[in-house]
Amino acid sequence: MFNFLLMIIAFGLMVTIHELGHFLAARACGVGIEKFSIGFGKPIVQWTRKGVDYRIAWLPLGGYLKMTGENPDEADDPDADDKSFQHKAWWKKAIIAFSGPLANLVLGFALFIFAFMLPQKQEDLRPVIQSAKGKWATVFMPSDSLIAVNGTNIKGFQEFLIGLSKEQSNSIVLSRKGENVMFSVAATDVDSLIKSLTPQVDNTIGEVFTGLPAWRAGLKKGDIVIAVDSVAVADWYSMRERIIGSVNKQVELTISRKGKVLTRLIALEKNIAMGEQRMIGISQDMPVKSVTLYTPKEAVTYGSRSTVNFVIINYVGLYKLIRQPKELQKNLGGPVMIASISQQAGQRGFSYLIIFFGSISLALTFMNLLPIPILDGGHILFAFLEGIFGRPVPVSVQALLQRIGFALLIVLMAFAFYTDITKLLMRLFSLNH
Repeated sequence: MFNFLLMIIAFGLMVTIHELGHFLAARACGVGIEKFSIGFGKPIVQWTRKGVDYRIAWLPLGGYLKMTGENPDEADDPDADDKSFQHKAWWKKAIIAFSGPLANLVLGFALFIFAFMLPQKQEDLRPVIQSAKGKWATVFMPSDSLIAVNGTNIKGFQEFLIGLSKEQSNSIVLSRKGENVMFSVAATDVDSLIKSLTPQVDNTIGEVFTGLPAWRAGLKKGDIVIAVDSVAVADWYSMRERIIGSVNKQVELTISRKGKVLTRLIALEKNIAMGEQRMIGISQDMPVKSVTLYTPKEAVTYGSRSTVNFVIINYVGLYKLIRQPKELQKNLGGPVMIASISQQAGQRGFSYLIIFFGSISLALTFMNLLPIPILDGGHILFAFLEGIFGRPVPVSVQALLQRIGFALLIVLMAFAFYTDITKLLMRLFSLNH
């Protein structure tokens, strides 16, 4: 419940920042402001200052800024010429329209940096070797337990890999049948070693990703997969191979949950981010827990990289979705999914919740820049067309396209709610059977 309330507050902040971006740009460009609302519906609080009607409304799922002459139908109002949005230069219109998404981009970037300044809960695999390939098969044996690399004791497998140096010789200590073994690995051999080693991973499920087939089928964190299509599996690798290698449209998983044996039939689906590979939406358990503290410089670096990666992934995903529109339902999430994901993020720690909120802010940037007439991207498109052709898009055309864009958004929102509720009902049904 706390995470849900926090999500509502955070979303309200994102909307406020977005509209504030428009507000400041409009003021700077000499456009009149009539209303500035945080939330929709009947106002809780309302006041007027310098001709602007400020309000905070009951429904905190959005907000709006009403500029003078913003509506194409008002473009011919003779009393609003000097402050009308429609009568400003095309580049000013573009700046005003872009300022809202830009504000969300800056907010998302700031939240990412802030999250990396907080203690980061890290998860890792046990530093125990399952197998080694090539020349390393004679150096590392199954069940070898890694103890230290370059004089630093390690607790997890990824920690071991990160500790390897490509600039100098590496000293490694491992435990084999109760005895410590020490040897060196040349800097030039590090890449080969990393590609060669496979850690032991059992069949315990670590994460069940919201909305994906395993989640809809009722799988939970901590479930242990015993068999796939009635064939026993010994470890995560054999389980994964049988799942993604299945020729069927769904697989039957036999799982152990708190001493009970359950069977679940799970669809195999392609995810837009995973290309042609089919998946059910689970990850392995990471039993090694630790906490990492980053310096402010590192927080800025990781925050910047995360922001850029998030934006790139979203635009690549959109491109793939345009090419495969039939995948829309599988990859579309609405408020219900957002609330569910926020709960998962909150369970992993406060910093993960902040990163999730930062992701939502960046998603608002991405969504609002789409060239749909009712969105900021549509206003930017109209502005650039005016700049290219030397005259604004006819008012009647703008009004018609905005109505079409609004209708499309309503349909998309209804479809998102339908998809959310369908997935949620499937999960609830699976959990009760």
